[in-house]
Amino acid sequence: MNVGDKVTLPFGKGTKEGIVVRVHEKSIWLKVDFPKHPGKLVRRKINTLQSVAAKRGKKKARSSK
Repeated sequence: MNVGDKVTLPFGKGTKEGIVVRVHEKSIWLKVDFPKHPGKLVRRKINTLQSVAAKRGKKKARSSK
C-alpha cells in the first residue's frame, strides 16, 4: 500500500472506501468520507486490511457428490 491508493475497509455492518494518507510499519491512516464528517482520518492496522482483502479473493471450492 502506498500513499494515494484507494482501499476498502470494513466499517460497522458494511464497508467504506478510503484513500491512504500515511503509511507506518504496522498501521495506515485513511481519509474516509462519512455523511456528517467528510474527510475524517481513520487509523487501521495493516494486518486487518490485508486479511480482509485475502478473504474476499478466496472462493470456496464445491465438491460434486
